[in-house]
Amino acid sequence: MFVRPSPRALYLVAGFMLMAAAVVQAPRAARAAEAAIPARIVNFAFAPPTLTVHAGGAVTWTNADDEPHTVVADDGAFKSHALDTGDAFTQVFAKPGVYAYHCSLHPYMVGKIVVQR
Repeated sequence: MFVRPSPRALYLVAGFMLMAAAVVQAPRAARAAEAAIPARIVNFAFAPPTLTVHAGGAVTWTNADDEPHTVVADDGAFKSHALDTGDAFTQVFAKPGVYAYHCSLHPYMVGKIVVQR
């Protein structure tokens, strides 16, 4: 004999499944943020201007200037919002390659991320 579950039971099961998926994903995102290589935006420049990371690694830029800045990939692969003083932006780099980036507010500010296998 088949017993049809109530709609409330189905919502509870769906909610549990979403919660379980979030718990599995949270540690992965937290590990990437914890292991991120720090970079700074200071004196209208990215410091250091070139960073090397392994595929799957992350970089966190923190704005130490009194003016807002952005971190925007030249090829559009990533883009931060305007970072005020003390704000940070983290980007995970999954694939090997060279990622040139700039500040969209100050285009002369440029940097490069080299991602190795």
